[in-house]
Amino acid sequence: MKNLKDLTYGIVGMGIMGGSIAKSIRSNVLSRAGATGKIYACNRSTACLETVLQEGVADKAFTSDRVREMLCECDFVFVCLYPHATIDFLRDNRDFFKADSIVTDISGVKGIFEKSLPEILSDDVDFIIGHPMAGGEKEGYANSNEKFFIGRNYILIPSASNKPENLELMRSLITAMGFARITETSCEIHDYKIGFTSQLCHVIAAALVESASDESITAFGGGSFEDLTRIAMINAPLWTELFLANKEKLVEHISNFEAQIERFKNFIQNDDEQNLKSLLEDTREKRLKMGGLK
Repeated sequence: MKNLKDLTYGIVGMGIMGGSIAKSIRSNVLSRAGATGKIYACNRSTACLETVLQEGVADKAFTSDRVREMLCECDFVFVCLYPHATIDFLRDNRDFFKADSIVTDISGVKGIFEKSLPEILSDDVDFIIGHPMAGGEKEGYANSNEKFFIGRNYILIPSASNKPENLELMRSLITAMGFARITETSCEIHDYKIGFTSQLCHVIAAALVESASDESITAFGGGSFEDLTRIAMINAPLWTELFLANKEKLVEHISNFEAQIERFKNFIQNDDEQNLKSLLEDTREKRLKMGGLK
């Protein structure tokens, strides 16, 4: 099997996630004794690329119009673009990836890849669908941080076409980057569960902020509002695309949430103390069973 510390890694899109991935590989993989691997970065912004080189995060930098020069040299490529842009990128550059290279994505929806992959990648490239469950609220390379990944979950969606040794290499890289858990699933299950645990939460946070008629209400905050709305500091273009790409599953989750909100509203409105108390007790028990509490 290939050695992680001797590979050339290409990062397409040096935003908060691409930058964090590059920094993590640099710190946790290529800092090892005897490492000969390299990191190549591609981005539209030349200012970002200058910073990446100055900080020593990347060994070479390529503007978007030169990405094909980069791809032919990379053993492992992370495409860190919006979902549809990722598909377009793979289609447009299918003939320029290095033979036998591993290519992966970081997109928050997967069904669109399952439908498109057969037509957008050549047979000598191994595309492994993935989703690092980590990141921050702010955008851009300046806000990237390899520590985002420590102790977090990485979702992998293996396919029958993936080579076992490449999947194992991917798992080893994920672990080396600091992720504590790797969850392997299907595109269908991924989109359904992410629709609940991520996308619905962003909808709720945004709706809560929009429901405030008084912007100065936060002067009375004690932490609850702040905790609930942290993720409302949202990248509007990205999350619009994610919501619409997964709309059937997300709308189902929103409908279920609306039904629960209506239950709470009715119990409170009708002074139904017993049912309200029982519902809150049930909520507490259910949340404890879900786990994941810090």
